[in-house]
Amino acid sequence: MRWSGEPRDGCQLCSAERMTDWHFEDEACWVADCVVCATPMIVWRTHGLPDEDVERDLLARLEKVAEARYGREGFWIDPERRRIPDHWHAHARPAGGFFDPASPLYGASWRPRSSR
Repeated sequence: MRWSGEPRDGCQLCSAERMTDWHFEDEACWVADCVVCATPMIVWRTHGLPDEDVERDLLARLEKVAEARYGREGFWIDPERRRIPDHWHAHARPAGGFFDPASPLYGASWRPRSSR
């Protein structure tokens, strides 16, 4: 089984605390600014990893928010779950960057982890 309908104790994404601006929410997901990078981040409400069809629908929601912020060609989708790998989420990052200009980390150098 790839998912669990039960919130996981201690999971920051399951708790869905409103720590930043929220842009969208429905019964399946929510989109808010990430507390670390300030980019729009979509979170599936179910703890775990969705199937491909659900993931495609979720990413379409994120793209609408990202397009409103960065413009049609002004973003890229980062699906890597670095800090919370077992709860599906993805970020919309500004084209050519990692952090949103609103983040205090904007301008910091960032390099993707090498794949081994």
